[in-house]
Formats: sequence, structure tokens, C-alpha cells
Amino acid sequence: MKEKSIQFLFKYGAILLLIFIIIYFSIISPAFLSYGNFTDILRAISIVTVLALGVTFTLVVNGFDLSVGSTMSLSTVITASLMVWYDMPLWLVLILPIAVGALVGLFNTLLIVVIGIPDLLATLSTMYIVAGLHRTYTEGYSIYNHMPLTSGGTAIGELSEAFLWIGQGKVAGLPVPVWLMIGLIALAYLFLNHTRWGRIFYMTGSNEEAATLSGVKVRRVKLAAYVVSGIFASIAGILFTARVGSGQIDAGAPLLMEAVAAVFVGYSVLGAGKPNALGTFFGAAVIGILLNGLTILNLPYYAFDIIKGSVLVLALAVTYVYAKKRTAA
Repeated sequence: MKEKSIQFLFKYGAILLLIFIIIYFSIISPAFLSYGNFTDILRAISIVTVLALGVTFTLVVNGFDLSVGSTMSLSTVITASLMVWYDMPLWLVLILPIAVGALVGLFNTLLIVVIGIPDLLATLSTMYIVAGLHRTYTEGYSIYNHMPLTSGGTAIGELSEAFLWIGQGKVAGLPVPVWLMIGLIALAYLFLNHTRWGRIFYMTGSNEEAATLSGVKVRRVKLAAYVVSGIFASIAGILFTARVGSGQIDAGAPLLMEAVAAVFVGYSVLGAGKPNALGTFFGAAVIGILLNGLTILNLPYYAFDIIKGSVLVLALAVTYVYAKKRTAA
């Protein structure tokens, strides 16, 4: 019975938790179940989900990327500065931050694959380096329309309406970031579950030595995973800038824990037992709905990290207890 209970919790625990959260907050507050509130929840989790999808790709190849939060922050301030400081066209504003995210992924690959530093230590180092870079680049200031410059005068540009529409506009009643999130989830799901490369990614993560003996170029696979992670983090930064209408320093730092928690909650959705795109979205939804309900209850914002950490611990406990039981069996 104990083993069956653990297996049941692993497979359906996250779903039951989500149902319980929705029922509880619906009883507490009638406004919770409104269309407007759920639209706000989807908008809120869109950026976290995009960030978490990048972490998902690195976990698929048995890696881990702690630098996504800093990469998102760098992308945020670069995106804003390109429009506000240099008045660049929209297509460059979208392409250059993504290219920077890819470069961060390449740097992580250099540390992990070429030099041989363990993933956690390498990406932790990158996290601090990139955080220092984006603070140095902005001199510690957030970026906003026509801001005063330290060199004198004011900035020549502003965030255009076309750019702000990416974060604040709606299509068919849903915010644009939600549609972008759905598209990226679909692409990640199709890639990981229905392509040859996706199978190679999972093969590399499950047994690197066997993958190498099978002819898989493991280094290239890991490079691709970390570059994708950097690109997703940069897209999250672009969406954040368009949503708030400014380039906030350290914008990605508070979202790192939420992204990691979303991925690990997603491990257990319907018994997947591995990082996966749909599970990551579900994990982000659990955390987003929980935080939204706590906001409605007027819980102090500084207590939210306790909730996030508790959800992460619970997800890790169920995942690893089940994995230990399965290995023993």
C-alpha cells in the first residue's frame, strides 16, 4: 500500500494539488474563478514558463542551468537600451538580445563541455558574471523612456507601441504573451517527443556513455541544449520588458526559483518521470495559481518565497522517493 500510495502521488499528486488549490480559493473568494483573473494568471505565468522551458532542455540532457535568471535580466536591459538609448528598429531590438542569450549558452558549453566544470558550478559562475555584466552595462539604473543619462542629457528614444503590444496587447481575448507561450510549449513538445533530435536529447540525458557508443555527438547535443536555454531566457527578458514598459535590473532573479520549481513539479505530471514541456507548463500553472490565490488573501509578498520553496521541496521529495523506489525494484 505504501508503494502504491507513493506511485499514485507521483502520478496524480500535482493534478490533485491544483484541483484542491482552485476549489479552496474559489470558496474563499468568488472573484478567483473569473475570466479576468485567469487571464491575469496566464499572463503572469507566461514569462516563467518560457524561462522554465530553457531549464527543461538542459535537464533533458542531464544538465542544469542556473544562469537563466541573469540571462533574462541581461536581455531585459539590452532590449530596453536598444530602443531608449540608441533608437534602433524593432527587428534589431528583437534579434540582438536573442543572439546575446545564445552567446551565454555557448559560454556555459565552454565551461561544461570543453573545460569540464560540473553544470551547477559552471552555470552558477555564469550567473554571477552575467549579473555583473548587466549591472555594469546599466550602471545600476533601470531603463525607461527619455531617462536622464549619466553622461548628460536625456535618452533619445522610447519603447515603441509596436514593441509594447508584444507584452500588453491581446489577440482573440488572450494576452499576446500567452499565445507566444502556447506556441513555444508546442514547439518544445513536438521537438522533444516527436523528432529524432528529441529522442537523442533524452538518450544523452539518460545514459551519456551509451549515447556516445551509439554514435551520438554528445558535445553537440549539450551545446544545443544550453544555447536553447539561453535563447528561451532572452525571449523571457524581451516579454518582460514589453510587459512592464521598462528595462528593470535584476528582473529575472526572482523568477529563477519559480522556473526551477515549475520544471520539477512537471516531472511527476501523469507519471512522466522526466523533464517535459507539458509538465513544465503545468508546474508553472500550479505555482502561478497558488501565488495568485495568496495575493487575493492579502498574504504579505515577502512570505511568497516560503511557499515557492515548499512547493519545490514537495515536488523534489515525491520525485526522488519514487525514483529511489523504482530503482530498488
